[in-house]
Amino acid sequence: MNRDAAWALVCEWTSNPNLRKHMLAVEAAMRAYAERFGEDADLWGVVGLLHDLDYERFPSPEAGHPFRGVEALRARGVGETITRAILSHADYSGVPRESRLEKVLFACDELTGFLVAVALVKPGKSLHEVDVASVRRKLKDKAFARAVSRDDIARGAADLGLPLDEHIAVVLGAMQRIADALDLGPPAATGGDVSPIVEHRE
Repeated sequence: MNRDAAWALVCEWTSNPNLRKHMLAVEAAMRAYAERFGEDADLWGVVGLLHDLDYERFPSPEAGHPFRGVEALRARGVGETITRAILSHADYSGVPRESRLEKVLFACDELTGFLVAVALVKPGKSLHEVDVASVRRKLKDKAFARAVSRDDIARGAADLGLPLDEHIAVVLGAMQRIADALDLGPPAATGGDVSPIVEHRE
């Protein structure tokens, strides 16, 4: 599945703009890591874009996330590399994370949400006001963004064999490059739908 088809599917399944932005953020982080590791950035980006495809319709394990989305993707002929990675990002799926692709998806998922939360409490509500030190301070504040699993963020970095600060820097840098599309860049965004065009290659 190419990027245009993946984005069209996201728009078909997901109307919540914040959830769309989350998938865009994970896509950006996945692309950054693919470039870092010399992998297929288009493939990795599509995995990031589609990983929560079914979350709006089926927002819990009991409802069927991420199994229902994977069923829909397989019905469209999407390959095992993509569908297995999507399943593996949920611990309860029973699909262990084995490939680097799968480990990166898990590592980026929770962290992107936390970085958005940090940006939103900055004076200008911009990712460009966020740095690694401010993220680390907020991670220590258990009352801040309490729904985000600190253990998952730490485990994700460890599974990649990276120091947490380095992992934060990679994901933050990727998100800063698409900050306008996430409504978290200067000048303040005016809202509306997220652009389906995400360009952040050097």
